[in-house]
Amino acid sequence: NKPEWYLTQVLMWIGNHSKFLDDKIQPILDKAGSSLNAGLEFSRALVMLILEKLAADIPCLLYDDTLFCHLVDEVLLFERELYSVHGYLSSFPSCMHILSEESCFQRWLTVEKKFALQKMDSMLSSEAAWISQYKDITDVDEMKVPDCAETFMTLLLVITDRYKNLPTASRKLQFLGLQKELVDDFRIRLTQVMKEETRASLGFRYCAILNAVNYIATVLADWADNV
Repeated sequence: NKPEWYLTQVLMWIGNHSKFLDDKIQPILDKAGSSLNAGLEFSRALVMLILEKLAADIPCLLYDDTLFCHLVDEVLLFERELYSVHGYLSSFPSCMHILSEESCFQRWLTVEKKFALQKMDSMLSSEAAWISQYKDITDVDEMKVPDCAETFMTLLLVITDRYKNLPTASRKLQFLGLQKELVDDFRIRLTQVMKEETRASLGFRYCAILNAVNYIATVLADWADNV
């Protein structure tokens, strides 16, 4: 239940050994005419240990939503630091390959959808759902975006951020399919609320729904260039 222990340990080892590897080992490799990078090879070997550990642990966690989600979250944080701080190469083995394996990936999709729907339930039942966060700041809030629409688009953005480093396009497309389902689900929810408001079509909530739709359409159009 604490995957961060071994993930953090590996990141510490990589960081603590980098100076020694660069100053002492790399010159030996260079002198021998090797093209290897000592630091990256050290990182690769440690990541292989993590892959073994994950392959053993994941089957035990698949049907515990809380533990499984925690593992995925920690792995994604680990991957982000591995690449951004330690310069790990995308061509090397990574934890995303383990998360892409069929049983694990399908479970990831399932829990991602479950928690996204729960988030949508809470955002639409919130008292502030139809109120703009920036209603008092005119120059910031030209679109008068209700809180639920902004939170929903942030949810989609967070999901994209979570899956964008998957190694294959087919897996990314499956996540895109989930996002399309969520957009359609949100559309249906807006329609249901709108039907309740038809008698007051100039009312506050009806206008907020129209603003929400306009905002979502605008943002999706902006995202159209994002392959």
